[in-house]
Amino acid sequence: MARSPFATFARYAVLALASLSLAACGINSVPTAQEEAKARWADVQSAYQRRADLVPNLVATVQGAAKSETQILTNVTNARARATSINVTTDDLSDPAEFQRFQDAQNQLTQALGQLRTVVENYPELQSQARFADLMTQLEGSENRIDNARTKYNEAVQDYNTEIRTFPSIIGAKLIHGAEPMEPFAAEAGAQVAPDVNFDFGSEAAPANTPAAAN
Repeated sequence: MARSPFATFARYAVLALASLSLAACGINSVPTAQEEAKARWADVQSAYQRRADLVPNLVATVQGAAKSETQILTNVTNARARATSINVTTDDLSDPAEFQRFQDAQNQLTQALGQLRTVVENYPELQSQARFADLMTQLEGSENRIDNARTKYNEAVQDYNTEIRTFPSIIGAKLIHGAEPMEPFAAEAGAQVAPDVNFDFGSEAAPANTPAAAN
């Protein structure tokens, strides 16, 4: 028996509504938001790697003119080694402990580089070297890239975390994707307070874990 035009229309209408319902339940929007956050995380890793690649040349340049600052140079080298040894994959972005380890290691390198910047102010012959000036310019550019990449990553994570927690996307997020919230970067404790700058170069350099300007 042939179907009536109304029955055919009703069938396609039901299929269309079902498709819309599935789309509204986060079938597509959740993985789309997740992939965007992962892409922004790749930008963060690239920015940090660019900074890490600059450190050996920077240390070697400073070492030639500031041989007495061996402890500071050692701190920078060790901090770089720790920072590059922690590899956070996209699967770890929902792991608070692993993400915190990564952030702590990068912050330690930031602090060590901050100490190095303070120390070299006492070496005008070093600052006059074109090679050193170029490296410091590149380092500053890397810090700006890191800040920009982290900001965009946090924005993408906020969009993703909001998507998986709000109705109706939460249905697909929980039942189909098993989605978990991703970790954003957080400002260091006391980051809103301007750091003290010690220009007493006659005193002993601060240890590597002394709080410095937040990255």
